[in-house]
Amino acid sequence: MTPDDATALNQNPHGTPDDERDLEAAIGAQVRTQRKKLGMTVGELASLANLSAGMLSKIENGLTSPSLTTLKGLAMALNVPFTALFQRFEEQRDASHVRAGEGLKIERRGTRAGHQYALLGHGVHKQVAVEPYMITLTHESEVFPLFQHDGQEFLYVVEGAMDYHHGGRNYRMDPGDSLFFDADAPHGPETLHEVPVRFLSVIVYPRSE
Repeated sequence: MTPDDATALNQNPHGTPDDERDLEAAIGAQVRTQRKKLGMTVGELASLANLSAGMLSKIENGLTSPSLTTLKGLAMALNVPFTALFQRFEEQRDASHVRAGEGLKIERRGTRAGHQYALLGHGVHKQVAVEPYMITLTHESEVFPLFQHDGQEFLYVVEGAMDYHHGGRNYRMDPGDSLFFDADAPHGPETLHEVPVRFLSVIVYPRSE
């Protein structure tokens, strides 16, 4: 064992590299998903794969590293290709980290004067796009309750107070209040009661091909 190996073992009480633990967890989650798709119990799958129920439980929870022989047996019992058990590990997992005050200042299509949008991240997964914004309204901001766009939107008020319009109704929004709605109906701030108003807006919509 090299000094680097010893250091890694001291830092990790299980003595398992992070990538290996991630692989074990991904395989376990995939085995559990495929088992449930078939409506099988842990005992039933364990019997078909010549494993004990306890060992299968450890595999599904990412607590052990199964051998290739074990994985082949599980794949045959689940009637899936051997490589299917590695699918979740191979999928890309993205994260967007934005520190306080560093959100990208942008102007969305249809943005009104005085509406400050800070984009906190942007994720596109399969057929769905997600855009989180921190929006700030001041005395100089124009109220405009006629925004319309695809998808759904979630609002959470952090500071200030306003009336928010959606689909013919007004909602009083104070700190801690939230609103979730279909965004294709006219919506937007109607009246600003206490400024500045700061609220989180998360927009989710189908991704264009």
